[in-house]
Amino acid sequence: MDLLDNEDLVWDHYEGTSLGKTVDYWGAILGVHDDAHVDVLYRWEPNSCCHFHRHISPVTSVVLAGDLKVIDIVDGREVGERWRRTGDYSHKEVIEDHIEQAGPNGALVMFSLYAPDGILTERLADDGSVIHPIKVEDIRARAKALL
Repeated sequence: MDLLDNEDLVWDHYEGTSLGKTVDYWGAILGVHDDAHVDVLYRWEPNSCCHFHRHISPVTSVVLAGDLKVIDIVDGREVGERWRRTGDYSHKEVIEDHIEQAGPNGALVMFSLYAPDGILTERLADDGSVIHPIKVEDIRARAKALL
């Protein structure tokens, strides 16, 4: 599958604000596997963010295009940031509250998550409380609806 140029991918668009930042990104499901692995592709508009969230499961990612700034949040405050550039590979098993922001050319990132307990991530309110858990079954249902 060509992840950089694929007209068959179905993209869901997410907009709004989170932590006072502009949210404008897209997500496409690549695969939902019986062993609780989920593969997704996200692309950010230039200088825009995703929603404030935390990963509950181990996550592996690769930046396929552009730059992505990961901003760590603790008790509602930005406590650090790290830039991920095209080609960067990352694997995390720890839970961190964060928000991601694309650079001036946007970003395209593939994520692989493993959620044996069924919960992938939690979308967070600005105060850090959980708005909505994202579960494997949610992604599976969305994938089936796209068939």
